[in-house]
Amino acid sequence: MGFFSSFSFQKENGKIKKETLENIHQHEEDRVLLKENIKLNLESVDKYQAIKMAGKILVDSGYVEEDYIEAMIQREKDLSTYIGCGVAIPHGVGKARKLIKKSGIVVLQFPKGVDFGVEKAYLVIGIAGVGDKHLQILSNIATIIGEDQEKLEHLKTTKDVQYIYETFTRIQSS
Repeated sequence: MGFFSSFSFQKENGKIKKETLENIHQHEEDRVLLKENIKLNLESVDKYQAIKMAGKILVDSGYVEEDYIEAMIQREKDLSTYIGCGVAIPHGVGKARKLIKKSGIVVLQFPKGVDFGVEKAYLVIGIAGVGDKHLQILSNIATIIGEDQEKLEHLKTTKDVQYIYETFTRIQSS
């Protein structure tokens, strides 16, 4: 099942129906991804500026403490967060985990790309995961971007926040 949306099961006409809690009761402050944390059609910047932008949104949304941004930059200096297919996933590791208040992600779209060395990232997805959720978030992102090349290309250029939000929050069958 998808990680970015919580889910519930309800009976409807005798059948069990999956429904996201976002459509029922879930409080905005409990969501891993908020629509306002999706920024589209951004002008190209250098990779460190893109990482700072993602980190600032994580801070402003209450996911992490301010020092997490520096940990994200250090992670990039130690080992690139570019994962291929035009996607980078900056995040803090090690001691930075104590700077995470709650799990969250931000999605920054750069239609002209951000140079991450050998290749360009068109999606910069900043993440902060409490405990094992860090790995769950990475796994979910990998599933989403690896599913369908056409969909990935659309994510890189769409001007529709709702499309990106639904892509990252939909419930996936196991």
